[in-house]
Amino acid sequence: MIFREATRQDLPAVLALLADEDEVVDPASVVVDGASERAFASIAADARNEMLVLTDGPDGTDAPDAVVLGCLQLTYIPGLGQGGRERALVEAVRVRADRRGEGLGAELIRLAVVRARERGCGLVQLTSNKRRTAAHRFYERLGFARSHEGFKLSLAERPDAK
Repeated sequence: MIFREATRQDLPAVLALLADEDEVVDPASVVVDGASERAFASIAADARNEMLVLTDGPDGTDAPDAVVLGCLQLTYIPGLGQGGRERALVEAVRVRADRRGEGLGAELIRLAVVRARERGCGLVQLTSNKRRTAAHRFYERLGFARSHEGFKLSLAERPDAK
C-alpha cells in the first residue's frame, strides 16, 4: 500500500469514493465537473490542505493501474490555542466498500496522525454525521474522544434566506 498526496489522475477515484460510501462506484463512470476540478486545484495549491489517498498496485507499488482504496482530506488550521500550534482537521474519510474490515481505515487515520504530528500540530480533530454510529465506534477505537458538540449552518440558497 502507498499513502500519498492525490494527483489530478486520482480525482475520479476520489469522487467515486465520496459518491457512495455503501457501494463501489466505478471511477470510469464519474463525470468530473468544473466545480470538482476547481476544488481539487485549490486543495493541491494550498500548503494548508492535502487530499491524501491510499493505493494498492498489483505488486504493492503505486503503479499506473493502482487502485485507490481510500482517501481523506487533511486541513491544517492555525490558531492561538494549543500553544499557537496548528490543528489538523480530518475530513472526507472513505474506504472502498468492498475493502472495509481490512484495517485500511485505521491505517489511513494512523498515517494522517503521523503526518499531523510531523508538521507540529497540537491536535487532530474530525466531525462525523450523528447517524454514522459505526464510524463513531471506529474513531473511538482509534483514540478519538467525543469532546465537543458540533454545529453547522448551511449557506446553500434557502427560500427564506435574504
